[in-house]
Amino acid sequence: MQAIVSRLILAGLALGLILPAAAQAQDDAAEVFKTNCVLCHSANGSGDSTAGKALKAKDLRSPEVQKQTNAALIEVISKGKEKMPAFGDKIQPDDIKKLVAYVRTLGKKDLRKKR
Repeated sequence: MQAIVSRLILAGLALGLILPAAAQAQDDAAEVFKTNCVLCHSANGSGDSTAGKALKAKDLRSPEVQKQTNAALIEVISKGKEKMPAFGDKIQPDDIKKLVAYVRTLGKKDLRKKR
């Protein structure tokens, strides 16, 4: 019985350490998105901002974007593509990876709204 309680306490402590770190990473990525991407892609990733419409920014929630590999999205963010500027000199590689994970959540949020 004591072993079970000990394991439960350890599991709770592990979750207590892991979940805040994951939430912090999500908050960091949201801030990077807000600072660098919202102007064209809008807060929801739709690209329906004034600048986004003028530049025909991609809807980051779309299947076209969401089906791309993480490596492909990292390359587009880092090196730019068409009218999108490169951000490789402005955003750290680890933050670009977090940003890709954040873009993935935009697609999932959009799917939930359609259900």
